[in-house]
Amino acid sequence: MSIIEAANVEKRYGDLHVIKGIDVTIEEGQVFGLLGPNGAGKTTFISMLSAQLPITSGQVTIDGFDIHVSTKEIKRRIGVVPQDIALYPELNAYDNLKFFGALYGLKRKELKEKIDWILTLVGLKDRASDPVKNYSGGMKRRINIAAALLHDPRIIFMDEPTVGIDPQSRNKIYELIHFLKEQKRTIIYTTHYMEEASNLCDTIAILDGGRIIEIGTTVDLLKKLHGGILEFHLDQDMGSKEIRTIMDTHDCIIECLQAKEKVGFIVTNTQEALQTILGSLSAKGIKVSSVNTMPPTLETLFLHLTGKELRE
Repeated sequence: MSIIEAANVEKRYGDLHVIKGIDVTIEEGQVFGLLGPNGAGKTTFISMLSAQLPITSGQVTIDGFDIHVSTKEIKRRIGVVPQDIALYPELNAYDNLKFFGALYGLKRKELKEKIDWILTLVGLKDRASDPVKNYSGGMKRRINIAAALLHDPRIIFMDEPTVGIDPQSRNKIYELIHFLKEQKRTIIYTTHYMEEASNLCDTIAILDGGRIIEIGTTVDLLKKLHGGILEFHLDQDMGSKEIRTIMDTHDCIIECLQAKEKVGFIVTNTQEALQTILGSLSAKGIKVSSVNTMPPTLETLFLHLTGKELRE
């Protein structure tokens, strides 16, 4: 059952077109990953879905509620873990959570029980009385997540929650995400880490230039790359006719990607295709200055689709 539906969603700031007609459906209980380089529109998009930022145009339904008319109802059902730490550094973890819990309208007894439970869940109950300013970066991020979970939201937005933290805290956050998934909570997750996306997300959307340019499961997305990409850097431009001849000659080539003196081939098997293609280029008198072998990974797929590094 779908819990989030977005249709033709757009965001403009004057002449600046940030989000450009996004359509997406997110199913209840899944971890939905958003990948893209800096400036792709990920944070803007989840800010709109979480009713923090008004939508310029389009329709969004969250858990059956229209975002244009039922913002308060939607905010009761969601938790937001922002990229930046949203805590009071002079207060300890318990008092931070007490403050945020009161904002959610939790009463004294219920709030205390929730705080005790959530501190145990994120592994920081023994540090509850320490000022947050004395925490490591990873510990701060775990409390940041705890604050978003106090009111037991059905949908949690996590914007790069593991960036720049220690392995122990990262693993604790992974465990927490798996727990939330077992509880049928829906998580919208942005990350720059490909391994995270592969291991955590049921569905992945690749966002670039304000648009979703590809969406699917990790397995389905990687099928588009077959055995990987061989990228040849040449000493001269290669004509389309010569490329077509090579493609028609070798069954191992699925698709050609050309950019002036750089030619890439999506192939069935990079090891087998390498010598075959090199031989064809040599026979045509085309010199190769270097070869780059790119395995079928999410990062390779992103480069193939956009021509950009993930952190550009």
